[in-house]
Amino acid sequence: MEIPYTVKPRPDTGLYNAKVGIWLFLASEVMLFGAFFSAYILLRVGAPEGFWPDVATGWPHGLLNIPIGTFNTAVLIASSVTVVMAWAALKENNFPKFQKFMVFTVACALGFLTIKTFEYNEKFTHYVVRLKDGSAVTGHLNVDGHSPRFWTLQDVEEKKIEALKVEVDVPNKFRFPVGMKIPEAVHEAHKAGKHHEEKEFKVADIASLKAFVPSTATFFAIYFTMTFLHGLHVLAGALVLGYFAFLGRKFWQQHPEQFTNRIEVAGLFWHFVDLVWIFLFPVVYLL
Repeated sequence: MEIPYTVKPRPDTGLYNAKVGIWLFLASEVMLFGAFFSAYILLRVGAPEGFWPDVATGWPHGLLNIPIGTFNTAVLIASSVTVVMAWAALKENNFPKFQKFMVFTVACALGFLTIKTFEYNEKFTHYVVRLKDGSAVTGHLNVDGHSPRFWTLQDVEEKKIEALKVEVDVPNKFRFPVGMKIPEAVHEAHKAGKHHEEKEFKVADIASLKAFVPSTATFFAIYFTMTFLHGLHVLAGALVLGYFAFLGRKFWQQHPEQFTNRIEVAGLFWHFVDLVWIFLFPVVYLL
């Protein structure tokens, strides 16, 4: 039995079934991400200004990599263009051309996720070092030439390290933790125009050591939650588009119009994923 309205539009909605379904699904997605954006706004407005002195509830500024976020935005925008070109190629009955554009789209999705993986790893090796005198710095630890992940002050003490070398982030136009009391040595590096300065701190003078992970601050909790959820959507979209690109030829040959409609539906989902990032990037990275 042939399922009705897989190609022709329904008389009551003017849309074929899959298109009705994707719009209903996207409505639920809007509610999902809308809840997260609302939570972010409420937490941001209610947070005290600055990252310190209260590292748990304060709100940081300039601690995310804006150039990388900008590049990833461009990658997703490019993929939105190519997914439309892939659909247009099917309208021209040109499957090889469709494959080329769709493969590029999938490559952009995988590139986005790869870049995000490197960005996550950078956060796992980035630390907030609070000193007992009330000052604090951010930076990467230098332990025998490498920066460990997820260390705490307890880990340092267990390894009987007496002094900790830190590649300190020097405040600049991209990194300005408002309200942070900075050690005098970092002020001197800032005046010299440096972006990083290696400093050594006695472990006995350190009050706490925390990586840029969800448990460190509310900001990182919602940053990882929202970007990871968005990343799952990118991965899901890449898998679906990749399936159509590499395994869809037979279906296209047997049911070209229905296959074209499926690409249109998948493209609508992909546009939504891109649109979420276009809102996510300025809200989380720039504000």
